[in-house]
Amino acid sequence: MVTSIVIFALTVLGVIFSIVFGLHFKIGKTNVSLYWIVAVAGALCTVLFGLVTIEDIRASFFTNTAVNPLKILVLFLSMTVISVFLDEAGFYGHIAAVAVKRAGKNQKKLFLLLYGLVSVLTVFTSNDIIILTFTPFILYFSQKSDIDPAPYIFGEFVAANTWSMFFVFGNPTNIYIATAFGVDFVTYAIVMAPVTILSGLTALGILLLIFRKPLSKPIGSLMVEQAPEDRVSSIIGIVFLALCIVGMAIASYVGFEMWPIALLFGALCLILAAICLKARHKDMGEISHTIKKLPWPLIPFLLAMFLLIISLERSGVTELLSSAIPDNLFVYGFASFLGCNIFNNIPMSVLFTSLLGASPDLGSVYSVIIGSNLGALFTPVGALAGIMWMNIIRDHSIRFTFLTFMKYGAAISLPLLAVTLGGLYFALLFGI
Repeated sequence: MVTSIVIFALTVLGVIFSIVFGLHFKIGKTNVSLYWIVAVAGALCTVLFGLVTIEDIRASFFTNTAVNPLKILVLFLSMTVISVFLDEAGFYGHIAAVAVKRAGKNQKKLFLLLYGLVSVLTVFTSNDIIILTFTPFILYFSQKSDIDPAPYIFGEFVAANTWSMFFVFGNPTNIYIATAFGVDFVTYAIVMAPVTILSGLTALGILLLIFRKPLSKPIGSLMVEQAPEDRVSSIIGIVFLALCIVGMAIASYVGFEMWPIALLFGALCLILAAICLKARHKDMGEISHTIKKLPWPLIPFLLAMFLLIISLERSGVTELLSSAIPDNLFVYGFASFLGCNIFNNIPMSVLFTSLLGASPDLGSVYSVIIGSNLGALFTPVGALAGIMWMNIIRDHSIRFTFLTFMKYGAAISLPLLAVTLGGLYFALLFGI
């Protein structure tokens, strides 16, 4: 037991250290992040020390079970393909520029437009993609217009990590936890959609209160260029995104797994887009850039963390922890929220899936999903997107420190978590 705990703890500390300080090395012109290599090294140690056997790996990765991490990765990456393709087509940049121009010189109107836009796009895509796409854009127009970027970049981050709870594909942690306990697309949406709406509106109210002073100032001159858009590619992406969502809803209704549907429509989106680009005598940059921008390091990272949790299970650690935590949605919600900020939301989700056991109360399952999303708002360590978000801000020479993040994060995430868990309690109480 001690060996598995030590390996897990050292691996998690190494991962967080690598993420916070952006440790990487170069292979040619490509930057390779160190965090996933640390995770893989920790997983290999569990095999070398005999904590995880080859049979354990085979049973986990190559058997037809709901918690198979390979299926979860296929589902997430397939949805991400469509989202990234829409970004490459210029769709996100185009509608963001339109929203900014419609705001005129009213900062509050601008904030509401961007919050609404980020929220809607997050619901139908995923939080990570929206954060990585919109943060540079917001920093660009803030600098050009000489306005304080803090309300906009933090509001965007809050919106993306709140509205990502709406559908199961909004966050890889949603997919992992829901799939592990057989929560299908429709059942998930029936419970989490109204809870997410409550959470998203509450978050908006808190943000408007926190940033009321900077948002009351007029905009001197709003300067933003209309982003170029490939209209044909955007239409292809939107159509296949809609078909994919409808397909997954139908699949869950008839008892079919979601990952083959996502894989099918993700592949068809790129194939049809490639055919159309060739027919219009355009290069394949949109396709190649989409494939390049996919979060490939997430694959070894998730698989490695999965093996680390298996080692904790085999040594009895997870059983011991599970017996110490009451099966209560408020307890699991706050525990998972704190867990995100101790060792990141993906390792937390893998660990808590094991802690919940074979037949947990569904309220606790949903509360862990809530914790995995809102945990990102407390500190940048809470999610990989938070660290990437901080790195983007740093690259643009904007001063937004770890302590500044925590100041705003504590003010919004703690009351928001309480309200959201309360909403979940009443949703389940009244059979929503």
